[in-house]
Amino acid sequence: MGRLLALDFGLKRTGIAVSDPLKIIATALETVPTQQALAFLKNYCTHEPVEAFVLGMPRNLRNEATPLTQHVLRFKQELAKQFPSIPVYEEDERLTSIMAQRAMIEGGMKKKIRRQKGHADKISAVLILQSFMQRTAQL
Repeated sequence: MGRLLALDFGLKRTGIAVSDPLKIIATALETVPTQQALAFLKNYCTHEPVEAFVLGMPRNLRNEATPLTQHVLRFKQELAKQFPSIPVYEEDERLTSIMAQRAMIEGGMKKKIRRQKGHADKISAVLILQSFMQRTAQL
């Protein structure tokens, strides 16, 4: 039984979250420079079975593509090419950055640590994965 791996793609950094094997809990895994994301995933997949990738898809509040959407779609194509046996699902990522910032504040994270942008990326990936798991559990 494989894990789900969620990605919050950014032009500079990509936040990564992972589910437990039973797909109940989402946990922040890592934030990596985007140009190193595929290498990180290849290494991770050699140690842990991955059932599917969940890729945060940027949309604006009107459900329209954003300037980042095309970059994410290209990354999705590359994921599918590099990992042909692992499906790639899209999950709406609207407002996850705001929710991640709010979660860090409510969790008592110091302002100095919150400013390190990698933390928000990992938490956003967790929110994307939780949303996907909740949505698909209903199916």
